[in-house]
Amino acid sequence: MTIFLAILVFILVILNLKQYRSQKNQNTKLTYAYEKLIKIRDDKTDEKLLLDTEDESFKKLLIEINLLLEHNQKVIATHHQMENSMKKMLSNISHDLKTPLTVVLGYIEVLLHESNLSKGETDNLLNKVNDKTIEVLNLIKKFFDLARLESGDKDVLITRVNMNEVCKKNLLGFYEIVTKKGFEVIVDLPDENLFVWGNEEELNRVFDNLISNAIQYGGDGKVLGLSLRNDDDFVYVDVWDKGKGISELHKDRVFERMYTLEDSRNKLYQGSGIGLTITKRLVEKLGGEIFLNSKPFEKTTFTFKLNRFTF
Repeated sequence: MTIFLAILVFILVILNLKQYRSQKNQNTKLTYAYEKLIKIRDDKTDEKLLLDTEDESFKKLLIEINLLLEHNQKVIATHHQMENSMKKMLSNISHDLKTPLTVVLGYIEVLLHESNLSKGETDNLLNKVNDKTIEVLNLIKKFFDLARLESGDKDVLITRVNMNEVCKKNLLGFYEIVTKKGFEVIVDLPDENLFVWGNEEELNRVFDNLISNAIQYGGDGKVLGLSLRNDDDFVYVDVWDKGKGISELHKDRVFERMYTLEDSRNKLYQGSGIGLTITKRLVEKLGGEIFLNSKPFEKTTFTFKLNRFTF
């Protein structure tokens, strides 16, 4: 009986030692995890919490902690990107507004101080003041629209839209411009009417931005193309040109807010850097997507797709 009790005591001691070591090991890991999380937070790194454990509950906890860390790191990265973008946006707003306003002030000074101007010269300067003022107002409107789109403060009513008619209407709106510039216009519209879930007013803005972009940046190729196609679920619109195109280096960034190409420094290609950003936001607001495919001086195509409306 004594031997039995001794063996029992020995087993209990062993179990207690094993439990103590396990608890100590668990405490060590918890302490490490705590200190590592503090370090990741303070150093703002993109590290993950890595621990070797056989405890299934602890494994699940580690997985959730790492998912939370990943989410937090994405939020921080997005915040920094937004912050830098806002700084660039404010800088560009200041520059883009200052330039035409300076020109307007210059014209006004001439009108105020040059008493010997003819009526024709005066009218010419007033027309220039008018044009520059409209340019400033349009620019302010673009910034305001982008702010509303990105804040979610713009409701868009989604209805059935006839894309054939929208394409024709928007091309006709640019007829005089492309004719004067000597563009060849290539249109490919299906015989049957294609309908989408969209908003005609916002689609007109999308077309205006894309066609203007093709004329401004693709003018070297003297070709403007527009095609409409579909599959069972979507309707696709291609607006394309044969101009200088967009290199691989810039292709993934053209939709970024305030991003402009290097030659935007050239007045011929100068822009506010938000036209394509607004276009992307509008297409997404309509439940669609927009893509870019470009081979410089061969073909540059902006394609957006919308959900097809079927009867």
